[in-house]
Amino acid sequence: MNKREVHASVKDERLVIKRRNQMIKGAVSLFKEKGFHRTTTREIAKASGFSIGTLYEYIRTKEDVLYLVCDSIYDQVRDRLQKDLDQTEGTLESLKLGIANYFKVMDEMQDEVLVMYQEAKSLSKDALPYVLKKEFEMVSMFEDVIRRCVENGELALTDKQVEFIAHSIVVQGQMWGFRRWALQKVYSLDEYIELQTELLFNGIRGG
Repeated sequence: MNKREVHASVKDERLVIKRRNQMIKGAVSLFKEKGFHRTTTREIAKASGFSIGTLYEYIRTKEDVLYLVCDSIYDQVRDRLQKDLDQTEGTLESLKLGIANYFKVMDEMQDEVLVMYQEAKSLSKDALPYVLKKEFEMVSMFEDVIRRCVENGELALTDKQVEFIAHSIVVQGQMWGFRRWALQKVYSLDEYIELQTELLFNGIRGG
């Protein structure tokens, strides 16, 4: 599934990236507050710091903005985690570190993640499969780390168990973003990471 091209009449690639980043930032706050459907392109332009005319030089529709938001979130998560996860040594300690780093990224990007999951249903039929593919790529990053642990004899898991655990890690990280309003009354982020990791590892080891 190839990346969907979002048309821009401006040819300066650096300027396109700059303006779209401004759009993404402005749109996230609006989508969180009002939802995708109740937000207008004029409001997005204002929140981005430029005119509606300028906005349409970089996108064609409001849905383009939502697509850029979703795509940007996955790219940021991948870029921040890829280096750490690629360098893991196939040990439980390296897996634990990768999980902690992922949870921290989810904490820092909770507004973006919340918007993406609330509004992804509004993406077009050609855009949604691409965004869902990015979700599976994030899961695959953890699958690779867990498989290295299996290859090193640190864990004894089937392929199905590896895939399931990778999905569980991704969801547990997102859970902090979705439920932080309640969880942070009881746990700090570090406590949440420690508890979730402990429960996960106990489950993997069979208690």
